[in-house]
Amino acid sequence: MRTIGTIQGNDIIELDDGSVRFFAGATLDGDGANGQFGQPPCYAPAPYHGQTLDVIGNAGHPGNWFGVVTDTGDETGTPIVQKATDPCPGAYVSATSLHLPDKNGQPLPDFSPFKYVDSATVPFIVVPPMIVNGVSGSVLGCGCLVTNSKTGKTTEAVVADTGPSNHLGEISVACAKAIGVSTGTTHPANGGGAASPTIRYQLFPGTAAVVNGVTYPLQPS
Repeated sequence: MRTIGTIQGNDIIELDDGSVRFFAGATLDGDGANGQFGQPPCYAPAPYHGQTLDVIGNAGHPGNWFGVVTDTGDETGTPIVQKATDPCPGAYVSATSLHLPDKNGQPLPDFSPFKYVDSATVPFIVVPPMIVNGVSGSVLGCGCLVTNSKTGKTTEAVVADTGPSNHLGEISVACAKAIGVSTGTTHPANGGGAASPTIRYQLFPGTAAVVNGVTYPLQPS
């Protein structure tokens, strides 16, 4: 057993079996939600009339976009807007670090809403680079168990996103609902959450996640 590091006073431990465990709180992440399975998208411009999981201010602003896919692939580009044939026409395309293939196993283009893991329907967690780079097995796409010590509820989840280096404990909207963590009222990913250290996270690097019958690809860092 070894300590990978400490973030916000919470130790990240690699156990002898190669799994990684830590206790933290839970903030909510709406990224990756593009209406893939009939639920709201994460972000949309002002003219959009449907519900969104989060407020557009949390995606950045012109010249510094970090929560949506842009036409140049970087923060200075223009956000991609879903087309009439996409799940949520008029909404932006929100991304996760974990990328999904098409039905034939081929890579999808960055502008495809289906390339990313849907926060609204898939229990997933977000981890800092310290974990992704601190173990030998692939972390993105690996399986994990998330337990709420206050409700006693546990869910299987997938590691689908990377977050800031100074933050530990972030989960999808679907994960929050599965373990009884509160979500935001108007925008589910903008509010709610759980205090540290009430949530237990155990990751299994190198072992592909199977969540709700779907096997996720392992993605090397």
